[in-house]
Amino acid sequence: MGLVCSWLFLLLCLVSISLAQVKEFVSIDCGGKSNYSESNTGLSWVSDAAFICLGDVAEIKTGNSISPQYKFYRYFPVDNKKYCYTLNTTERRRYLVRATFLYGDSYSGSSYPMFKLYLDSTLWATITINDASRVYLEEMIIWAQTSSFQVCLCCSSTGFPFISTLELRPLNLSMYFTSYEENFFLKVSARINFGAISADPLRYPDDPYDRIWESDLEKRQNFLVGMAPGTKRVSTSNNIKVDSREFPPVKVMQTAVVGTKGSLSYRLDLEGFPGNARAYAYLAEIEDLGENETRKFAMKQPDVPGYSNVVVNIAENANGSYALYEPSYMNISLDFVLSFLFSKTHDSTRGPLLNAIEISKYAQIIPKTDIQDVSVLDKFSSMAPHVQSSYQNGDPCIPATWDWVTCSSLDGNFLSGTIPDLSNLMGLKILHLENNRFNGQLPSYFGELPNLKELCVSTVRTSSLVIDDDLDVAYCINFSALEEATGGFSRKIGEGSYGPVYYGKMMDGTEVAVKVSTDLSSHGTQQFVNEVTLLSRIHHKSLVPLIGYCQEECSKILVYEYMHNGTLRDHIHGGLTYLHNGCNPPVIHRDVKTSNILLDINMRAKVSDFGLSRQADECLSHISSLARGTVGYVDPEYYANQQFSDKSDVYSFGVVLLELVSGKKPISVEDYGADWNIVHWARSLISEGDAAGLIDPCLAGTFELESLWRIAEIAVLSVQIRGVGRPKMQEVELAIRDAISIEMRSKDRLDVSPSSSNTPSTHVRFSSMPLDVMSLNFQNRFHLLPSIR
Repeated sequence: MGLVCSWLFLLLCLVSISLAQVKEFVSIDCGGKSNYSESNTGLSWVSDAAFICLGDVAEIKTGNSISPQYKFYRYFPVDNKKYCYTLNTTERRRYLVRATFLYGDSYSGSSYPMFKLYLDSTLWATITINDASRVYLEEMIIWAQTSSFQVCLCCSSTGFPFISTLELRPLNLSMYFTSYEENFFLKVSARINFGAISADPLRYPDDPYDRIWESDLEKRQNFLVGMAPGTKRVSTSNNIKVDSREFPPVKVMQTAVVGTKGSLSYRLDLEGFPGNARAYAYLAEIEDLGENETRKFAMKQPDVPGYSNVVVNIAENANGSYALYEPSYMNISLDFVLSFLFSKTHDSTRGPLLNAIEISKYAQIIPKTDIQDVSVLDKFSSMAPHVQSSYQNGDPCIPATWDWVTCSSLDGNFLSGTIPDLSNLMGLKILHLENNRFNGQLPSYFGELPNLKELCVSTVRTSSLVIDDDLDVAYCINFSALEEATGGFSRKIGEGSYGPVYYGKMMDGTEVAVKVSTDLSSHGTQQFVNEVTLLSRIHHKSLVPLIGYCQEECSKILVYEYMHNGTLRDHIHGGLTYLHNGCNPPVIHRDVKTSNILLDINMRAKVSDFGLSRQADECLSHISSLARGTVGYVDPEYYANQQFSDKSDVYSFGVVLLELVSGKKPISVEDYGADWNIVHWARSLISEGDAAGLIDPCLAGTFELESLWRIAEIAVLSVQIRGVGRPKMQEVELAIRDAISIEMRSKDRLDVSPSSSNTPSTHVRFSSMPLDVMSLNFQNRFHLLPSIR
C-alpha cells in the first residue's frame, strides 16, 4: 500500500510540474476580483486592477459552464478617449499577444458592441460582437522594439468597448522570424489542427507556448468547407520530432487528415484579408508506409500559379517518418477566401496528408509619438491636478488625442531660409520638408545619416531648394512634380512585372526612369516598400541608384537614374558580389536576369529591380520564403524547398552567362523542346566536350577558345542542381576576369602585328567592376534596345 501511495504521489508531482505555468507568462483577467490558478491548464490569472484604474466591471451570469476568466469583463465609457493596458517586454524578443472578448448575458442593450482595438498606435482589429455566447479572440505576434507596449480600446460605433482577458506569451528565439518584423506585426488569422480528436481547441500545457489551435471539427459558417471526397482522419500515439523553427505541439502533429482518393481540399474565410501573409503548413508522416510505398503530392493554390506545384515528399523532406516538415511562405498575397488543394502525384501510392496550418497577416506598424515627448507630457500631467482628474493613458496622439493636447505635423509651415545643420542627428529616420520655402542646397550629409529612411522635399513653387549631386539617399517626390517631369507620363520606355516605365526630366535637368506600379494589392505595396528600404541603404556603382519615390493615395512610384542603353547581357558580377559580401547584412537579389541589368550612357552595367530582394542574416541564412522570380532563372532548390541563399543568385547568374554566350533564351520549345531549358542543353554539350556548340554563330572567330572554356566552365558550375556545389559570386567574378585577361593577351599579340594597325578596335574600357579592366566591345555586334523593368 505504501509503495502504491508513493507512486501516486510521484504521478501527482509530475502532473503538477507539467501544469506549472511558464514564469514569463502574463495572464490578465480583465474585471477579475482576485488572483487564482485555473485547474484545467494550470495558468495563473491576475486581476487587472494593477494595470488600469479606469472603466467598470460587469458580471456574466451564465452559471458555472464558462471558464473563470470569462465570468467578468471590464468595460469603458462611450467617448472619444482610449483606454490602455501597459505590458512590459524584453527588447528584441518575440511575443504572442492575445485579447479575448465574451459579451455574455450581462447587458440587455439594443445593439451589440463594435469598437477598435489597438496595439500601441497600430490598428489591431475592429471588434464586432454578433454572438453574445461566443468568445472572440484576437492574436498578434510582435517583435518588441521597446521595453513595453500598450493595448488600447477606443472608438466605439455601437455599444461600449470591453475586454475579457489579455495575455502575453514569450516565444522561442527562432519562432515566427520574418524579414519585415521591424515594420510589420503578424496578425494571426488561422491556426488549425487537422484530424483533431475533439472539437475543443488545444492550448497549454499541450502547447508549451500556449498558442490556441482550433479543431477542424469546429462548426461555423465558411470554416473548412469544400472538403474533398475520401478525406480520412488518422492519428498516432508515437512521439513526433518537432524541434524545428516554429515548434508546433506534438499533440497537434499526432493527428492529420489524408486524401484517400488522391486529393485534399478546403476553403475558409480569412479575417482581415485580402492582404499579405506569412503562411505555414505543418506536415509529419504518421502512417507506416510499405517498402515500395510513397506519399508525394503537389501543394496548389488556385489562380496563383507562382505558389503552386511545389511537390512534397514528407518523409524525404523531414528525413524520416514521425518528424516535422514545415514548408512556409514568407510573403504570400491572399484573398478573403482561402482555397487550397493538395493533389497526389502520378508516381505516389498514398494520398496527400495535412497535420496543421497557420496563417498570419502582415499589419504595418504605425509609428508612435516620440518617447521623449510622451515623457514630458507624463511629467506635466503628474504635476497638474486638473489633468490628473481627467486622467488618460496611451499614446498622446494616436489613435485618439488626449483632451488637453494638440497634435500636428511640423511640415507645411512655410518655413524659409536655408536648412539648419542636422548632421548630428544620427537617429533621424524620417524628415519631411515639403510645403516650406527653403532655399540653397539640400545637404549631402543626409546621405550619410545611418538611419535616415525617408526624406520628403519641398513642392512649393517658390522654393529654390536644389538637390546636392552627392546626396546618396532616396527622397520623397510629389506626384505633380513627376507628372510635370514625364510630360503627363507620355513617353513610355518599357514595362515589367512592376508596371510601365516612363522617361522623365526633373527641373534640375536630371534624366530619370519613372516606374509606376499597376499592382494596387498589398503585395504590390510590400514590393514597393522593400525596394525603397533596400536601395536607401545600399549604394554601389554597379547598382542602379534609386533617386526617389512617390506614395500618394493609390500611387506607388519609383524614380531611378535613367539608363540610356537599355538592358545588359554582359558584366554584372561586380554588383552582385557587392550585394553578397559588401552589404551588412548581405542582400540576395532573387530575380537576376538579363532584363534586370541596365546599361548607362557609357555602357556601364548596373543591377536593377530589387522588389523581390531579401536581406540574409548570418545566423538565419536559409529562411523559408515564397519561391518567386522569373521562370528559367530560378534556382531549382529554391522552388523545391522555399529556401533562398546567395547561391540562388549564383544559379540565376549562371543562366545569364549561358544566355550571353549562346544568344538563346532560357526557355524555348523551338531550341530545346518542351522538357529542356538552356541549362539542360548546356550541360549536354559540355558533357560531350562540345563547348564551341554553346557559342552564338554571330561571335564566330572573335574569341579565344581558352577564354570560352573558362566562361563555360564557371557557367555550368553555377547551375549545379545543388547549391553546395556552386561557386560563390567572388569565384565567378575571378573566372570572368581570367577569361577577359586571356582575351586581352590575345589582343596584345594582334596589336603588335603590322596588319592590325588599320583594324578598328573591338575593345572598350569600362568600369562596372571594382577595378578597371578591358572588355570585348559587344556593342558593335548586337542591337541593344532599351527594356527597363
